[in-house]
Amino acid sequence: MKELKIKTDPKVEFVFNEYPAPVRDKILFLRHLVIETAKATDGIEELEETLKWGEPSYLTKIGSTLRVDWKSKNPGQYAMYFKCTSRLVETFRVRFEHTFEFEGNRAIVFRLDDEVPTEALKHCIKAALTYHKVKHLPTLGI
Repeated sequence: MKELKIKTDPKVEFVFNEYPAPVRDKILFLRHLVIETAKATDGIEELEETLKWGEPSYLTKIGSTLRVDWKSKNPGQYAMYFKCTSRLVETFRVRFEHTFEFEGNRAIVFRLDDEVPTEALKHCIKAALTYHKVKHLPTLGI
């Protein structure tokens, strides 16, 4: 894998540390998948890890923001969020209809005891991180 420059806001670590322990491991796993996918994706030289709406968020120069979070009002689940005005979740729903659970046009939702389908999720992450390069494609390159 190529070298990837990761620019991290120090406040992100504080947010990770505030999650309950079982949730923290799940959210950190999603973080790992985002970084791993960015490293393996041509055209991504830098990944910014910051907070948007208080949630760990990931941005590239050629992509759309994706976020990860757990909310205490739904303690049995956590999610990866995408820009709701993009075609991302709409495309994921068609491509991975029986693989993921979705929340509207903005998120892929996981139950705490779910086995995350990592290969399928990496396709979704790549589409988000490269969205401005693939948004013209019928299935966003997936």
